[in-house]
Parts: sequence; C-alpha cells; structure tokens
Amino acid sequence: MQALPGFRDFLPDDCAARNYIFSRWREVARRYGFVEWDGPILEPTELYKKKSGAEIVDQLFNFADKGEREVALRPELTPTLARVIAAHEREFKKPLKWFSIGRFFRHEKQQRGRLREHFQLNCDIVGETALAADIELVALCIDVLRAFGLTEKDVVVRISDREFWTDFLQQKAVPSDRWDELLQVIDKSGRESPENTRAKLGKLADPVFAILRGTKSEKLERLVDGLRALGLADFVTVDVGIVRGLAYYTGIVFEVFDRAGKLRAIAGGGRYDNLIGQLSDGAVSMPALGFAMGDVVLGEMIHEHGKAREKMQQAITADRKIDIYIVIAKEERRSDALTYAQQLRDRGYRVDYPLASAKVARQFQTAEQLSAQLAVLFGDEWPQVAVKDLATGEQELILNQELLAYLARSLSLSS
Repeated sequence: MQALPGFRDFLPDDCAARNYIFSRWREVARRYGFVEWDGPILEPTELYKKKSGAEIVDQLFNFADKGEREVALRPELTPTLARVIAAHEREFKKPLKWFSIGRFFRHEKQQRGRLREHFQLNCDIVGETALAADIELVALCIDVLRAFGLTEKDVVVRISDREFWTDFLQQKAVPSDRWDELLQVIDKSGRESPENTRAKLGKLADPVFAILRGTKSEKLERLVDGLRALGLADFVTVDVGIVRGLAYYTGIVFEVFDRAGKLRAIAGGGRYDNLIGQLSDGAVSMPALGFAMGDVVLGEMIHEHGKAREKMQQAITADRKIDIYIVIAKEERRSDALTYAQQLRDRGYRVDYPLASAKVARQFQTAEQLSAQLAVLFGDEWPQVAVKDLATGEQELILNQELLAYLARSLSLSS
C-alpha cells in the first residue's frame, strides 16, 4: 500500500529537512518578538463557510463526526485565529504578535508546489493599524527567507494595496457585489492573456490596464521606504496587479515569488482588518494582518538554489552528529560502559553504543558513520579506558574515575 494521493511519508532525510525548515521559521519569528501558539486540527465546517462561503466545502476534508457535528480538517489558520482572539483578546496586551507552525489540508488536485497536506508558518499581528505593522510583517517574511540563504537575487516580494482597488471601483460606481469577481480578474491578469482579461473586465479594461502599466501609491512608497531603512528594500517591488483573490483582505497585500518565475507563490498575506469582527458576529472587532508560508514550495526553492541547499545539508549533518560513541571491546565491560553512557546522556551529551556484540573495527566504523567526535573504548585496560579523537586519530588512556571530567574538557574545546 502507498500513501494517499497528495500526502507524504517523511523518511529520516525528509524529516530532517522538514525540521530544518521548522527551526528556521521558529528562530526568526522569535527574533521579531512573535510568540508561538496553535489551535485544533479539526474545526466546525461552518467556521470556514462563514469566512469563505459555501463553495469552500469542495476544498475541504469534511465529514460528520460521531457526535453528528459537521467538522473539517483545517485548510488554513486565520479562521481559528479569529475565533481564539474573539474569545481571549482581553487576556493579552495589544498588539499581539503570534506565530504558528502546523499541518493543513485541502482536498484539491495536487500539482507541483501544491499537495493535499502541507505544513505552514503563519505569522499575524493583531490590534495595530499603523503602517509600521505592515513594514514589520513584510520584513519578517523577508528575513525568514534570508535565514535559508536566499537573497534579493533569488526572491522578490510583490506588494500592492487592495484598498487602492476598492477606491477605484467606488469611483467607477461598480456595485459592491461585483468587487470580489473583478478583483479576482485583476489578480489573475498576470497569468492570463490580455484578451481574456479585457473580455472579463468589459468597460473597465482600459482604466485597469492603464493602472497596471504604472501607478504610484503614496502608502506603498512609505512602506518601501520603511523597508529601505531596514536594508531590505531590494527584496520588494510595487506591483498593483497583486490583489490576492480572497475577499477578506482590506489593505496592503503581498506575495513572494522566485525571481526565475518557475514556482508558485512561496508566501502571501496582507491586512484583514474586518475579518475578526465578521467571524465573531461583531462581538470583537480588531485590525489584523498576517502571512503564511508553506513548506512545499519553500522546499522546492531551497533545492533549486545551490547555496540554500548546501546550507540546509550542512545544518542537517551537524544536527545528526553525536558527541561520543562507546566502543565495547569486551562484553564483560558492557555494564560499566552503559553506566557511563547513561551518566553522559544525563549531562546532555549525544551518546550511542552497540546494542549487540560486534567486532571492534565494526564499532569504530559505526562511530565514524555517525560522525562522532570521540570514541571511548571499554576493554582490557580497565580500570582505564581509551579515548580516541576521531578527527585527528589521537588516542589517550584515562582512568575511569577521571573520564567524565576529561570528556567534558575535550568536548568544550572542540565546540
């Protein structure tokens, strides 16, 4: 039997790569003062319908549970965030800067960069309307990518302002019930032929194309200036064609792409000032903004860029190394060897040893395969043990009662 279509097995190398991504996500988010949280993997289906409409059901893994409740595996985190904020916002000082790393599910056709399950970093700022929050969020997204060794030559953040387009539609007296439809057309204009886009826009085609050819926005220029002060402006470009086809966005939006244009969007997000109020039926209304970055496209991006791939492999190799391998040359010394192995593990060292009797040469071979720094041999010299530096080949006999202190000194010098 094989894994279901769109789902993945994580063998040790895959799991190590996934953990590498998680560690960088977590490290950078915390550097920005974000704190980690999470929600349930199962939510009422109604929560997602309330945010995205009844059509979202076609993209969900949804079912009736044993309590006859209509539930769904979460396709995203924002609705859960809104529910949690509405229930607990009085418990926290604003603004909230929260991040989460979780697993998400969408029942849709799998293709390159999009599977039916994936892991995702979500970063949100809640309770702040100032443009500084938008600058902070985009900067965080850029620094996450930089943590993987990606540069402004590899990725670009395309920023826009959805409010700019809603003002435009108001000026053109377009009924509000058509806004979502037209904004989605504009959002897809870069991926469709001009003829198709023109046909869908009708009489709005000429003014929309004029805007897409080059329009300045004072708000977006201030955002770029803020990123320039952080030394990150080379990563961004103003592109008013980025609208993000989700109706709940209310202000600045952005998407991240590879410069070569080979992959789907690596990340995307923006401001959604009305969503919490909408999902809480007006009980709590708070401004908010956030972005999400999935592991699938990011993983492809890392593998396609040599420096990023090399950086990941170095980190994985370093994380897998053990400190000490216990070589048991005489089985009658196994009890003594295990006593010291446990004491070393209690002190926080990574220690391994043969579970069954094996030739000494085979044990040293295993130690090298595990990239151990030191091998400690328990054999005929007892109560002395031989300590070998596997990098230099140097070996020294140490009295057993001095072993722990000796290993501590040796490992501190090599770290």
